[in-house]
Amino acid sequence: MVRVLLVDDHPVVRAGLKALVETTEHVEVVGEASSGEEAVEKARTLQPDIVIMDLAMPGMDGVQATRRISELGLGAKVLVVTIHDEDEYLVPALNAGAAGFLNKSAADTDLIGAIEAISHGHSYLPQHAAALLARRRTRGHASSETGPDVLSARERTVVELYASGFSASETGRETSLSPKTVEGYLARAKAKLGLHTRREVVRFALEAGLLRTEDER
Repeated sequence: MVRVLLVDDHPVVRAGLKALVETTEHVEVVGEASSGEEAVEKARTLQPDIVIMDLAMPGMDGVQATRRISELGLGAKVLVVTIHDEDEYLVPALNAGAAGFLNKSAADTDLIGAIEAISHGHSYLPQHAAALLARRRTRGHASSETGPDVLSARERTVVELYASGFSASETGRETSLSPKTVEGYLARAKAKLGLHTRREVVRFALEAGLLRTEDER
């Protein structure tokens, strides 16, 4: 069972999302929040598998809440579901730790698929968002000296999973390694790349084309 926390400041929107989520038997809504601050607290107490996050909320916005939830290290993955355009908000949301991005206009057809993709360890990006990232990749932000080629195959895999929001324990289960070994690979990869925070690793993975999108699976 995939446990979901719904975050949106509009009760009618939350009700609509809940109705969509509950059309499948293996997804359960375990809580709702109407603000970023409440989302962080309920993520801490309820420990959902996935947080469906709106962006525009009073007080702490969705990007800030996503970052806070990611920093808690609970293993909850954030799916941003918003009316806002990908061009402006996609990269900030992913940099904050979101595992996926979906426009509310497509929620009725794509929400369940996005939840399933993220629950299986993938990132989820619709076609337009994937094309936007592809354009960013072609700008060549990462040089050959600090690109993915400097990583070993195992280091690259660990970076991909870490950037997708996996914890050391989750990465260990995916790769048949102990969490301590995963942390060692990650530390070496960060040192090679000159990176320090998860946000920097996510940005590197986006620009280097390491994150798996819906079109790439």
